[in-house]
Amino acid sequence: MNFKVLIYTLVLFLMSFHLNAQDMQAGFKNLENGEFADAEKFFFEILKEFPSNKTARLCYARAVGLHDDPIKAKKLFSELQEEYKNDLEVQLNYAESLLWNKEYGQAKEYYKELVTQYPDNFGALLGYANTLSNLKEYEGALDAVNKSLQVSPENPNAMTSRKYIRLGYASMNLQQRNYTKALEFFDANLNDFPSDKESLLNKANLYLIIKDDKKAKSVYEELALNLNDSILAFNGISLAAHIGEDEKEALHFAVQALNIAEKSTDSLRVLEAKERYAQALIWNAKYQSASNYIVQLKKTYGETVKILALEATLGMYTGAFKNSIKSYESILAKDSTSFDGNLGIANAYFANSEAKKAKAAALKTLRFFENQQDAEQFLIKLEKGFRPVLEENVSYSFDNGNNEAIAFRTGLKLPLSTKLEVLAGYTYRETMNTNSDLEATSNQINLAVNYLIAPDFKVKVNGGFVKANSVQTDYTNVVGEIATNLKPFVRNDLELGYRRDLQDFNAELLNRQIAGNHIFLNNNYSTTYGLGWYLQFVHTNQSDENARNLLFTSLYFTFLKKLILKGGINYQYIGFKKQFPTFYFSPKKFHATELFLSFASNNANSPFSYELTAAAGYQFIENNEKQSTYRLQGRTGYQISDRFVAGVYGNHSNIASVTAAGFTYTEFGINVKWDILNKPVFKF
Repeated sequence: MNFKVLIYTLVLFLMSFHLNAQDMQAGFKNLENGEFADAEKFFFEILKEFPSNKTARLCYARAVGLHDDPIKAKKLFSELQEEYKNDLEVQLNYAESLLWNKEYGQAKEYYKELVTQYPDNFGALLGYANTLSNLKEYEGALDAVNKSLQVSPENPNAMTSRKYIRLGYASMNLQQRNYTKALEFFDANLNDFPSDKESLLNKANLYLIIKDDKKAKSVYEELALNLNDSILAFNGISLAAHIGEDEKEALHFAVQALNIAEKSTDSLRVLEAKERYAQALIWNAKYQSASNYIVQLKKTYGETVKILALEATLGMYTGAFKNSIKSYESILAKDSTSFDGNLGIANAYFANSEAKKAKAAALKTLRFFENQQDAEQFLIKLEKGFRPVLEENVSYSFDNGNNEAIAFRTGLKLPLSTKLEVLAGYTYRETMNTNSDLEATSNQINLAVNYLIAPDFKVKVNGGFVKANSVQTDYTNVVGEIATNLKPFVRNDLELGYRRDLQDFNAELLNRQIAGNHIFLNNNYSTTYGLGWYLQFVHTNQSDENARNLLFTSLYFTFLKKLILKGGINYQYIGFKKQFPTFYFSPKKFHATELFLSFASNNANSPFSYELTAAAGYQFIENNEKQSTYRLQGRTGYQISDRFVAGVYGNHSNIASVTAAGFTYTEFGINVKWDILNKPVFKF
């Protein structure tokens, strides 16, 4: 070929290449800006004119894969591989197409080979890191992305990949309860990206999991950089305050978030603020306000998952467990994988005495959320309630009538299913009077069966006998009980039954062989705002042809729930058909009124528990002048291990009805409970 012709041809080729490269700049920008549909159309047109152009083919395949057809993209890259053997650019694009198609196993092997051949290639190292991250092989992924950053320091793509690898690695450590390690990854991210929202939110969530509300609040405060993030931050601080059991502070910040949300155009943040406000009303026992607010939200947003969850939460707090179950069922109908729906309905079933359904729901939660701490703790709590329990109680009592008694009681509770449990008990009691030198002992054996017919209906049958003996008598008598427990209304517990027992308070009563046949009613109703009413009525026919009516009622109010503080007024009436004052306390009419105050621990996470009650009032015996009364009760216990609890208790009173003779009475004792096994004897 003529030299001039050769030069002319080369110039034309270079000009054509230059013009072609210039012509493709628009397509490159489309790819760079994520406008993949436009890029696909652009390079499709380029390929009509230049069907063999390698760059255009690569860009077209990338646009196709990133737009909507990763399978086609992989095929196009495979064709390029056939034409351009061992071309690194083609190989890297093919490897990336494997990621688009979620073929992570193949991608891992392909990238591994590329990294071996090209250990300093940034694209190969970053692709390998992302592949391992998708396979949740975070240690290898972190090593690979760090190597890529050695090749290209501060590369934004590699920095972003490393951030998400750390977040994934931290999430894995959270599941495994490695909180310190997870925190290290969050802090490393925040060192690279100060004020990174995702890392801050995950860090705050870690503190919520470990119930460190103060540190969680501190992290949320860092998020409040603009209007919408301030809503997010105040909502988080409200939740942290709730975790820390400061409900007033939780409501305060929920109100702040709601006020800021009025200026926001972000519909998601606005809804989150409204949702937290409704929750805070519930946490603060403002149930009617919460109910009205949820109704408004429902009119605005409809029956969304968030609104249904609020209705379910309100039902759990107010004791309307059946309503909560319906709401959670609606949530799961919309999203069967919902965490709130699955664990929420597990708790609702548990509260409604439906243990099998509760366990199934908790296990389903763990299928979707492996190693989830709340679900695992729930299962432990659920199964713990069905462990066989052995209980031992030793007591000593005396009164100022010179009566003394010592008693030993052994009890066994053996659940045989979620509905059936068997109880057995043996009691030995020895009584004496130091004035009369009367002594008597009694041995009582009981066997009982409790059966849950329905969530609101339980039946108890108890039978046994008492063998009593002293220098004056030796006899055996039958005792027993049959009772039903009902819930006729929400927050209402009713017990009806019949009981037969033996008067064994002191030696003289045991010698007289007085058996009582009691028909009884116990009813307790509590409101959502703290007011409660308890009523007990007992009609007794005795074997000595006497009869007694007993009425006890209590109107009480719960002032605090974090530390349970309760107070109220009690009234008691007793009337006997016949009066035998020489033998036992049997007035024709007896009235007693008292004011009481009680406080008790309410921390399930503390091994230490206690309860103290003090009461004072007046009693009226027959037509006699009123007499002042007082009553003191206390108990304390300590959870020595997961299966062993020990405690002591004491009672002291001068109320006539406490004793058979109306004397000042004192009792104290020791109580221990031992879970014989660490799991139930049955499977459910």
